[in-house]
Amino acid sequence: MPDSFNVADLLARSADRHPDGLAVAMPSGPCGAGREYEQTTFEQLDQQSDQLAAGMLQAGIRPGMRVVLLVPFSTNFIRWVFAVLKSGAVMVLVDPGMGRRNMIRCLQNVDPQGFIAISRGQAIRCLLRWKFPRASHNITVGRRWFWGGVTERQIRRQVEEPFEPFRAAADDPAAVIFTTGSTGPPKGVAYQHGNFYQQVMQIQQRYKIQPGDIDLPAFPLFGLFNAAMGVTSIIPVMDPSRPAEVDPREIIEPIQQWQVKQSFGSPALWDVVGRYCEEKKETLPSLQRVLSSGAPVPPRVLRSMTAAIDPEGEMYTPYGATEALPVASISASEVLQQTASLSEQGKGTCVGRRFDGIEWKVIRICDEVITSMEDAEPLPAGEIGELLVQGPVVTAKYVNLPGQTELHKIEDGESFWHRMGDVGYFDKQQRFWFCGRKSQRVKTGEGTLYTVPCEAILNRHPRVFRSALVGVGPADAERAVMIVELWPERKCQGLAEQRELSRELLEWVQADPLTRLVERVLVHPALPVDIRHNAKIFREKLSVWAAGQM
Repeated sequence: MPDSFNVADLLARSADRHPDGLAVAMPSGPCGAGREYEQTTFEQLDQQSDQLAAGMLQAGIRPGMRVVLLVPFSTNFIRWVFAVLKSGAVMVLVDPGMGRRNMIRCLQNVDPQGFIAISRGQAIRCLLRWKFPRASHNITVGRRWFWGGVTERQIRRQVEEPFEPFRAAADDPAAVIFTTGSTGPPKGVAYQHGNFYQQVMQIQQRYKIQPGDIDLPAFPLFGLFNAAMGVTSIIPVMDPSRPAEVDPREIIEPIQQWQVKQSFGSPALWDVVGRYCEEKKETLPSLQRVLSSGAPVPPRVLRSMTAAIDPEGEMYTPYGATEALPVASISASEVLQQTASLSEQGKGTCVGRRFDGIEWKVIRICDEVITSMEDAEPLPAGEIGELLVQGPVVTAKYVNLPGQTELHKIEDGESFWHRMGDVGYFDKQQRFWFCGRKSQRVKTGEGTLYTVPCEAILNRHPRVFRSALVGVGPADAERAVMIVELWPERKCQGLAEQRELSRELLEWVQADPLTRLVERVLVHPALPVDIRHNAKIFREKLSVWAAGQM
C-alpha cells in the first residue's frame, strides 16, 4: 500500500471504476415477491460519505478524535463508517449484543470525544454524561431533542466544495472495535488503516471475490468490505446481534430475488436457513460462496447449506479473532470429507490453513507475560500448545489497557506476535486444530483436559445436544466436571431419571482415555451461550453453577 493512504480510498476506487454500479440495496417494503429496495450506487455512496466527512470537520471533529458510532446496520451505517474514515477521526464500534452494561463500560474506557448516534443513543449519552466528560462533539442521526450538538441533516447542508480525505499512514489509528467478551471483559482493539486495507486484500484474494459480485451481508463488517471491494450489498432484514432469531424467509427471498452470489453469516443463522431449506425443499442455486465464522460450524449445518446452494459452490469457515482477522480458513468439503470424523473422536476442530501473509507458531502454554520470543518454547506438530500469529492483519494493542497489551503481545525485534488465547496443535499438513480456549482448560492433579476434544466425546451420546467441560476447585488441582444440555425431545422426566442418566453419562466419558479424569456429569436445563452465535458457551458461569451442585 502507498505511504499516504486512507482505507476509504478503496470506496473512491470502486466509485471511479463502477460509478453507476449498485453499491447497496436496502429493503423498503414488506417481505415477499416484488419487494421494493432503496438503491445507492458507488458514486452516490462515495459522494454522500464525502459530504458527511466534510460536515464532521465543520462541526469541530478532528483527525485522531475518538467518535462513537451508534447507527443500526443500514446504508446509512455504511455511509457513516466511510465518512469517519475519510475525516481521519477514529470510529468506536460496539456490538449491542454484549448488553447495555458492558457496552457503557466499554465506551467509558475509550474516553470518546463525541457520539454519532441515533436519538436513543444520544439520549443515553446525555443521561450518563458524567461517564463521557469529553464527548462534546455530537451528531444526531435523526431528530435532535434536548442534548445539543448538530443533526446529520444540518452538516450535510453545510457542504458545498469537494472533499479531500485525510491522508493516513498505514499505522494511523482508524477504529476501536471491541472483543465479544465471551471469556472475559470486552477489550477495545486498536485498528489501523493498514489493518483494514490488508483485511480487504486478504479476503478478496483468498475467496476470489470480484467487483460486481452480489453479496447478502448478515454480518455488518462484511458490508463495509463489500463497498471497498466493489461488491453489491443487499441488506437483510434482521437483528445482527441475534442471528438465531432470524426469519429464514428474510434471508432466502432476497437471495433468490437478487440472485445473490455470496453471503456471510454466523453458524446460528445458517443453521436456521439450512433447516428451513431442508424442510421446505428450497434451493439457493445462485449462491456460490457462503462464509461463516464466530464459532465452529457444526457438520449438520455444513451439510444442509451445501445441499441448498450451487452444486459447484462452497462454504468456508474463516478463523480469527477481533485482534487478528483473518488467520486461517477451511472449506465445508474438507471438513465433511476429512476432518469431521476426527473431530468426533476428540481430535479437536480443524480451522484449516493460514492466509497468505500470516505466520503462526504453537508454543508451550504459559499463563504469564512473555516479554521476548526467546522465552517462548516452540512445540512440534501434534503437541497441544497456545497459538501465536503475526502479520499485517494483526493489531498491535488494546486501548487504555496496557496490562492486557503486555499479556497478549510478544516482542520480536521490531515486530511482535499476538497470543490468540486458543490452544491446539499443527498436523503434518500445517493445519491448526483448535482444542479450546487457554483460559478454559482444566488442570487436574493428574493432567490437563481441553474443552473441545472432551466435549466431542460426550456429544456423541444420542441424548446430548451439547456439553461443557469446566473445572471446580483450586487451580492446578481442579475437579473435572462435564455439564450437558439434552436434546429437547430427549429431556429427563423427573429427578430419578436425571440421576440415572448422569451415572450413565459418567460411565460413558470415563471409558474414553481423553475424558477418564472427569469426576462428575451434571444435567443443565439450557447452557448459557452468547446471543450472537448461540454457540459460545459461558463456561465460567457454569463453573460457578457446578460448584454449587457438588
